[in-house]
Amino acid sequence: MSARLRGSFPPLVTPFRGDAVDLDAYGRLVEHHINGGSHGILVNGTTAEPSTLTVDERNEIVSLAVSTSSGRVPVIAATGSQSLAETLALSTHAERAGADALLVVTPYYIRPPQRGLVEYYVEVCGQVEIPVLVYHIPGRTAVSMEVDSFVQVRERCPNLLGVKHASTDLSFVIDLLLALGDDFRIFVGLESLSFPMLAMGAAGLMNAVGNLDPARVAALCEAVDASDLKRARELHNALVELSQAIFFETNPIPLKYMMKRISALDRNEHRLPMVPATAELERRLDAVLERAGLL
Repeated sequence: MSARLRGSFPPLVTPFRGDAVDLDAYGRLVEHHINGGSHGILVNGTTAEPSTLTVDERNEIVSLAVSTSSGRVPVIAATGSQSLAETLALSTHAERAGADALLVVTPYYIRPPQRGLVEYYVEVCGQVEIPVLVYHIPGRTAVSMEVDSFVQVRERCPNLLGVKHASTDLSFVIDLLLALGDDFRIFVGLESLSFPMLAMGAAGLMNAVGNLDPARVAALCEAVDASDLKRARELHNALVELSQAIFFETNPIPLKYMMKRISALDRNEHRLPMVPATAELERRLDAVLERAGLL
């Protein structure tokens, strides 16, 4: 199964209807990605607003994604939390539900030392048999995991498969590949670095823009795999403005609005403290969608 964990794995948004997660809409999103050519899906990533969800809701979404995909594409479940107990509860449920791999964010807010991070991931990896990826997003968590810490965890846990790297530090990517080899899967977490990191040896993308144009994002991965770097660069450049628009305000506020405009989502509802796009932001996003040919 780990051989399938390559390519475009867009992080799905969480559709809300009033106070509840809209499970019917979520099932349609899974189909949207399968039909659009995504190589897999990422459930409960940052784009899903997971900190606004309960543990039961996150577990229910994972189960729904697995049952809806029904093996047609791999499902990676983001199961990290600031609490080890919560991370283990989410991770063991995802494995039982049939997820193909886990994405576990570095514990945020408390800023642990490197030795604490090592033991944390050794504990998580030891509680499951499926592959585990570290979600490395220091801009949100205020925690950076050093290359040597990855090496230490990998030596003790063969199911540590890779990392989603959401940082502009490209030297870190080179150092990881040199230290851990080409089998260590690095997924790109920043849209602006999609082509550069793929060309350097990344295994795929976990980019929010895949929610808007799954076919083109998947094609970018496929072009690099085929060593067609000219085509890959063209695809990357064509996605730049759309990718930038996702971050006109905190993700996924712009993304949910744009998904609604292109009929990929019924409504762009959020849970506080997240709020829908303003009228001014909507106008800016409409212009981007028109230039991208998505309206």
